[in-house]
Amino acid sequence: MIGDLFSNDAFTALRTGISASSLRQQVIAGNIANINTPGYKKQAVSFEDEFKLAVRNKMTPTLTTTDPEHMPGGRDVSSVQAKVTTINSSSMREDGNNVDIDEEMSNLAENGLRYNAMAQLMGSHFSTLRTVINGGR
Repeated sequence: MIGDLFSNDAFTALRTGISASSLRQQVIAGNIANINTPGYKKQAVSFEDEFKLAVRNKMTPTLTTTDPEHMPGGRDVSSVQAKVTTINSSSMREDGNNVDIDEEMSNLAENGLRYNAMAQLMGSHFSTLRTVINGGR
């Protein structure tokens, strides 16, 4: 019962989103740190599209599997993991480095806003729990 307080869909989504945002922060910091490294290829984190698909699948009714050969239904939101990919396609400089500092700073600001929004929602969740535990006081 108490475990349900920390494993509901909203809490799981926030926890997963904060983890992805934290990983993105590390990747952006790595890109900025390597801006003068010849041949360095920037990295990016993919998470949102897969997460949206998992949420959409969770909203649709699950299919009944009556045979072991049937494919399982929707994917659990908690199973979505952020993935780091190296971007090899573009290069802005002759030394092969493809980090664009303006793009990285924009990504850094966007990621900070997302992280802060999710942290506020998580704090609100805990505040509600505290109110309930204290009997509404």
